Amino acid sequence: MNLSKVFKNNEKWIKDKLSANSKYFENLGKGQNPELLYIGCSDSRVTAEDLMGLQPGEVFVHRNIANMVIGTDVNAMSVVNYAVTNLEVKDVVVCGHYACGGVEAAMKSADLGVLNGWLRNIRDVYRLHREELNAIEDERQKYDRLVELNVQEQCINLLKTAAVQKAYRNRGLKVHGWVFDVHSGKLIDLKIDFEKHLRDIMEIYHLD
Repeated sequence: MNLSKVFKNNEKWIKDKLSANSKYFENLGKGQNPELLYIGCSDSRVTAEDLMGLQPGEVFVHRNIANMVIGTDVNAMSVVNYAVTNLEVKDVVVCGHYACGGVEAAMKSADLGVLNGWLRNIRDVYRLHREELNAIEDERQKYDRLVELNVQEQCINLLKTAAVQKAYRNRGLKVHGWVFDVHSGKLIDLKIDFEKHLRDIMEIYHLD
């Protein structure tokens, strides 16, 4: 890629925004008030704002390999805490995607060096659901189902955090699990019953 093209694209983007609204950047500089926290994959094909049709300032975004929410990941936990506690977003979305390289790598018995520790968290998802997954004969369908189950488990990891629990109790924060189909462009709501999962884990993970 010729990086000079990026700056030309930026100039055109500025002109387009100003032609539609002469105060666009003046308003953008006043601050942010997003109602949605989006936790997605770093995959270059899955761009958060584009697939949702949203604009700068409308969504707070965190991306990492395979859209993980790991309690010991200070980066992710800082994003969640800031978005939920300070920005007071109304909804939190974990969005996975089919054909996820991180999920596929986790299903293979290969030493991937520094990635081993990260992918172990996806392998833990497989372990929790191995009976269901091992019953799926088609490898592609198995990958896709693990993508969905991984989203579900990351939503549950969100429910384990104090920030999310307090926001749910105090102002009705909601957690959602989605999958983006890179083959069709469709955004799929997995319709995860987060309130049921919250009830199921509260005996162990309740935080005042």
